[in-house]
Amino acid sequence: MTDTAIEVDEFLPHPPAKVWRALTDPVRLARWLMANDFEPVVGHRFTFRTEPVPSQGFDGIIDCSVLEIEPERLLKISWGRVGLDTTVTWRLHPEGTGTRLLLEHAGFAPDDPAQQRVRMILDGGWRSNLWRRLTEELSREQ
Repeated sequence: MTDTAIEVDEFLPHPPAKVWRALTDPVRLARWLMANDFEPVVGHRFTFRTEPVPSQGFDGIIDCSVLEIEPERLLKISWGRVGLDTTVTWRLHPEGTGTRLLLEHAGFAPDDPAQQRVRMILDGGWRSNLWRRLTEELSREQ
């Protein structure tokens, strides 16, 4: 991991098609990540919505747009808010009967203390709670 990106590499014991649905179906995405108005269409602007954290200056809204899509292989979105302009990329690679899912959340300014604080908070979230919730979502879908 660098001070400009978060990188997570996880194996999921589910086929790429199933992982892809969890990443791109707005209902499934809301269950494991956040409420949203996502559509898997390049150029679509959408928001993720979560609990505000006023003490950190966070109103609970993340502005996003779909930058790239390759079904069952790649999803890249912008992820930002006032003072933050980053990207999140999920890469899916078939591996045996499962999927290797690589996440990169990139674009944090290395010399901006506020962005580095956000990067550290998001790093913990991507590595723990959200992966657990994604795994639970994948297990519930038949």
